[in-house]
Amino acid sequence: MDSSAFNKYAMAFLATVFVVMTAGILSDFVFDSHAPEKPGFIIQAAEAGGEGEAGAPAAAAAVPIATLLASADATRGEAVFKRCQACHTGEKGGANKVGPNLWDIVDRPMATHEGFSYSGAIKDFSKGGKELWTFDHLNHFLTSPKAYIKGTAMGFAGDKKDNERADLIAYLRTLSDSPKPLPAADAAPAGGDKPADPAKPADAKPAEGAAPAPAK
Repeated sequence: MDSSAFNKYAMAFLATVFVVMTAGILSDFVFDSHAPEKPGFIIQAAEAGGEGEAGAPAAAAAVPIATLLASADATRGEAVFKRCQACHTGEKGGANKVGPNLWDIVDRPMATHEGFSYSGAIKDFSKGGKELWTFDHLNHFLTSPKAYIKGTAMGFAGDKKDNERADLIAYLRTLSDSPKPLPAADAAPAGGDKPADPAKPADAKPAEGAAPAPAK
């Protein structure tokens, strides 16, 4: 091979290397991106439990039990109470089961029903029987027993449905010779009609002296 041919091949090789290197350098320059010294904006998630920076409202407050009871139905509540009968009786003089008998439960002093062994948690909460099972206490407790009275032996997970829980409490109110007065609601229910007294549903009150359900 003469020197002129060798020189041609060498020049072609060097030219190819030069083109490849130049293309690589230009590619790095065009496509390389660096983080700016100062970002244009920051996206920050709002912390749970409060208002975010965008002014998002916090969780709505719970509906007062007086408002819920204004449209509650004790007849529907009697059907809900059937779930409770695995652990409770509701008739007058009924036996204690896994839980205490619930006759005359509204405004009854807490942790005082004769013959039932209460947990230490509910005894402490009752302050020696000074606390009563008010409509408000029943509402909070039935929403989430273990959250409301920490350490309670109550196995029920709670009922988060407002209308269902209110129906149940309206029925529990009927389990008495003298049902307690309903709490006054702040406003009448929508529609302007006066709600029926949930203490007087058709056939909602169990007959006195009925035999209690067998204990588990």
